[in-house]
Amino acid sequence: PGAPYLERPILEKHVSEGGSQLGLNYAVASMQGWRAHMEDAHTCMPQLKGELEDWAYFAVFDGHAGITVAQYCSRNLLDHILTTVYPKSKIFFPTGGIKANEDPEQVKEGIREGFLDIDRHMHKMARQDTWDRSGSTAAAVMISPHHIYFINCGDSRTLLCNDGQVIFYTEDHKPFNPREKERIQNAGGSVTLQRINGSLAVSRALGDFDFKEVDWRPETEQLVSPEPEVYELERTPEDEFLILACDGVWDAIGNEELCAFVRNRLQVCDDLRDICAQVIDLCLYKGSLDNISIIIVCFRGAPQVSQEALQQEAELEQHIDMKVEEIIQRMRSKAENPDLLYVIKFLAEEEMPGLPPGGELNKRSGLSRRRNPVRSSDTN
Repeated sequence: PGAPYLERPILEKHVSEGGSQLGLNYAVASMQGWRAHMEDAHTCMPQLKGELEDWAYFAVFDGHAGITVAQYCSRNLLDHILTTVYPKSKIFFPTGGIKANEDPEQVKEGIREGFLDIDRHMHKMARQDTWDRSGSTAAAVMISPHHIYFINCGDSRTLLCNDGQVIFYTEDHKPFNPREKERIQNAGGSVTLQRINGSLAVSRALGDFDFKEVDWRPETEQLVSPEPEVYELERTPEDEFLILACDGVWDAIGNEELCAFVRNRLQVCDDLRDICAQVIDLCLYKGSLDNISIIIVCFRGAPQVSQEALQQEAELEQHIDMKVEEIIQRMRSKAENPDLLYVIKFLAEEEMPGLPPGGELNKRSGLSRRRNPVRSSDTN
């Protein structure tokens, strides 16, 4: 209930980090931002248990029309994937569950079945209980010793940076995509204003059961499909990092730009939590009006802090400080009071070599970080 946006954004960040003996380090950060409610959720499991102790799992869930589905999936989706029975598979126990000796095709089928299974389960609960009418996207990765499995349902997104380049990213499921539009129309719906029946902006999601009521159609042929797209890539020593984020990030910054920004920050900052927080500030600065959540997962091949990069960063900071002082002195000489927005606007018009890709001047001046302090809390 109430307006979807606030008069002032809620800037408190929830940040946590972790790692495992598998050589993975991660950090996650989220912020409510301009939205009236926080509807994102996430899961970070850098090391699974039992037969899968050399596997990892990370996921971002972007809820809409409520938080129930996003929260439920953040707590239970992995269990549904791991216990899905697929008798033909050599990688599954007779009673269900992924085993350590992987066959990529069977792992992908197990992931797909896990999504359909949790959606059926939630649909039953929604009929029996007073659930909200919410839905949620899901962008996830499962990392085995040999492969990375990219899992996408909706318009959150995951990408892999390898040797400085984005070599893979998931495709958003939007109603106007030809294949998605065909399914929606076959199910009796329409795509208006790039939304399903002029209402929902994603064409695949968990939950959203008001859009899954055509009884005679299979679940994957409804107006909204819970079926994920799953891809696998072989791991290589050149793999640097993964980024998982909701559309509050991707609506503000592109794949290559964000990859370059994170890679640049890794060379001057050894705190992944701070880098995640900087990405959130950057997206807010670039106009994101949505909840913002991001997970960065670093492999052993990720860029490391270098003295050369630190020196360049220090020189840039010094140059900006000098320019700011010049502007302030100029304003005072004209009997004008220094104005923060004017200073930033003036700096933005200056040639400033050495800025991080996509970083904008407010990132290097430190102004936004002083305005938006990071508060650390574990939100897993």
